[in-house]
This record gives sequence, C-alpha cells and structure tokens, in this order.
Amino acid sequence: MNSASATSQATVTRRPGGKCSTSPTWSIAEIYDAVVTAIRAVAPKMKFVGISVAGPSREAEMFEYFLNPKNHKAGVPLDAISYHYYYSPAKDEPPEAQQFTAWDQTNGFLNTVRYVESIRKRLSPKTATMINEVGAISADDREQNQPGHVTKAIPNSYWNLCGALYAYLFGELANMGIETVNASQLVGYPTQYPSVSLVDWETGQPNARFWVLKLLKDHFGPGDKLVRTPQPGPFVYAQAFLSSGNKRRLLLVNKRNRDMEIAIAGAAGATMRFVDQATGFQPPSSTTLKDEAVRLGGYSVAVVEFSK
Repeated sequence: MNSASATSQATVTRRPGGKCSTSPTWSIAEIYDAVVTAIRAVAPKMKFVGISVAGPSREAEMFEYFLNPKNHKAGVPLDAISYHYYYSPAKDEPPEAQQFTAWDQTNGFLNTVRYVESIRKRLSPKTATMINEVGAISADDREQNQPGHVTKAIPNSYWNLCGALYAYLFGELANMGIETVNASQLVGYPTQYPSVSLVDWETGQPNARFWVLKLLKDHFGPGDKLVRTPQPGPFVYAQAFLSSGNKRRLLLVNKRNRDMEIAIAGAAGATMRFVDQATGFQPPSSTTLKDEAVRLGGYSVAVVEFSK
C-alpha cells in the first residue's frame, strides 16, 4: 500500500531496434526476466509474481506488453500478475454517503479486472491473477503527511463497511476465477494508514475487517463450486457455494448502513454466522434461522449454511 508503484516513475528506455520511449514497461519486463532467471538458477521451483501495480485502470499498455510472451526471454515463466484496489472517499464526503460511493468505486474496479482479464486470457491464459492488496484509505489518511496532522477518530461502522466491501469483492472475483484476494493490512496506525488496519493498533483487538476475513476463510476454500445465484435485491449481495462435504452455503452482504430483510427459500433451520455492527470487534455471532425471513444488520456479512 505504501510502497512505490512500479509505474510511479517514467524513465527513458531504449527498446530493441534503438527506439527510445518514456514508458517504463519495457524496462520492467527486462528486470523481471533478469530476476527470474537468476533466482531460478538456485531455486528452480520458485514461482514469480509480476507487475504489482497500484493503479491498474491506468496501465493498459503495461499489461499488454508484460503479458505478451514475445516480450520476455525464452523460458521465463509468467506465473502470475498482481495489482491493488483501495476504496477511498472524497475529502469532504460524510460517512453516511460512503454506503453509496464505496460500491460505485468497487464496481468500477471490477470492470477494470474484467478488462485486464481479457488481456491476460488473450496473451497468457496460464498466468494467474492475484489482487494482492484490498482495503480502504480514508480521506484523513491521505492528509497524514501534512505538518501538524492529527488522526481523526474512525467510527466503528467504517470497519463494517470495509468488511462488507471485501466480502463482496471476494464473491465477485471468485466468479471471475481470480486465485488470490489479499486483505491489506494487518496493523495500520497513525502516520501509517490507520484506516487500513485489520486490528486496533493500541490493543491488538481484531476489528470487523479481520472477522469478516476469518468468516470467509472458515467457510469457503479451494475446490468449492460457485452456484449461479439470483440476487435478492439491489442492496443485498448473494453468492451460493457448494463446499466440501456437499455443504450448501450462501454468502450475504448488506451494502447499506441500515437493517435489511430478505426471503430465502429453505432457510428455516439453517445456521447463519455473521459479522455486523452489533458484533463489532468481537468474533462472528451465530443464530439458527426460524423461517425464510433473513434479517441483516447494517453492513452485515453473513454465511448461511443449510441443514439439508
């Protein structure tokens, strides 16, 4: 998150044939090839991830060049590419508006993923994709290097919004076949992006972002099958999975900071584990659904496991 982007500085390079360019794309591919070749000489089973760009929507030329095997030395593998996503509200945006802008920005990022994936599938279909940083950066954090800056208090609902955003991305990116979606970062603190933390930097207590991550890890994994899922409405996201042991599970995400109620056929008797503003900094809670009406708190992330 705070590391310099590989594309943050343009340098004059000379492409094969003597043509000069201010684009860093060619030099990045050359550096990648040199590093991979050297490391594979002593660790032939090592896998490599290239690019790791912070602004993928602005780097179409880089993906086109880097993912083309013709632009690499023979035998150099393109194991995986990676890039980042951070939601970030406007400087004067009130918290109540973020329940709208968060999803607009995130859907824009998903369109970027679709575009990059179209490039990858055309040029290097065996290369994996990793979204290696996912989080949110508050407007206040963007001012943290200003003289005299004092970090503003972060409302607890913010952590639930960020957790809901991550769960939504998890479901949508899984549908695209993205192999890895990493949550950034474990410990943020004043002067080091506190709004991106997974734990309280003073007590070490996990926040809602952490517990959403654990909820997903505990219930979904490699080998799970995604099931085509009708959406229950514009404000609640749903994605069904068939997990190991033939377990039927449904991921639900409330995109709004208010309670929602939806009807799910066959939900009576199912177990629902959830993270919401009532659970806060505590582990996910659990309840047995009495009927097909499912109630979700504001920014709730829930996993419904059906009994039969």
